[in-house]
Amino acid sequence: MAELLWYHYLLIALIFVWSGFVRSGLGFGGAALSLPFLLLIDNNPLIFLPIIAIHLLVFSSSTVVISAINNRNIGGTSTPFGAGINWHYLRYALLIMIIPKLLGVFGLITLPATLMSSIIFTIVSIYAIGYILNRPFRSNSKTIDALFLMLGGYISGSSLIGAPLIIAVFANHVDKHQLRDTLFVLWFILVTIKMTAFITVGIDLQLIHQLWLLPCATIGHLIGLRFHKKMLTADSPLFFRVLGTALLVISMIGLVKGLL
Repeated sequence: MAELLWYHYLLIALIFVWSGFVRSGLGFGGAALSLPFLLLIDNNPLIFLPIIAIHLLVFSSSTVVISAINNRNIGGTSTPFGAGINWHYLRYALLIMIIPKLLGVFGLITLPATLMSSIIFTIVSIYAIGYILNRPFRSNSKTIDALFLMLGGYISGSSLIGAPLIIAVFANHVDKHQLRDTLFVLWFILVTIKMTAFITVGIDLQLIHQLWLLPCATIGHLIGLRFHKKMLTADSPLFFRVLGTALLVISMIGLVKGLL
């Protein structure tokens, strides 16, 4: 990271607490709902994406394992490990997403940081407008399913913020009680691909910053786990409208800064 002031580090810590909360509470959005705020502090996606990627690997794997153990404790030893995951649809979606995912990773590595930041702010602005209007992405045909999965795979490869598009498809084909764990397995696989590319080309993984940011994300993660069931049953359009408005303002500020 560039040389920052003390309050910048404080803001980064709070953003990662928020990121962990969103990720475990909703099952998605840890990157999409935090990256715009981070880029206003340091406008270089390759600074924060490795940190977010490692957090995803840690928390997605731990959440799925703990969930599987809890399911076995409830259902008895006859319950298969990973019964809370829709493996069939997961394999189908990965076949569609893998090539766009690799193309997105290539774009992230080769395109200028300022251009990638502008792309991220633009994508998040589109998501934000959907939240404000209470019109999230929806898919009602196999063609749109495939299109959303390919776009989501590409955006995930380039910036880790493809979740809203991917979830628009998965929510139609995966039972609600399996959705979060299935998505976490998907995020783990997609992030592993990205991390492999980072290591291959020698991108700094910012491991020193994991020493203080991983605990911050852990605090948010634990809080989010406590609220997960309530979020599954709650219909909270007001929450997403407020969140969408904040994201839209942040993204507009980021785009303007990028043009100056």
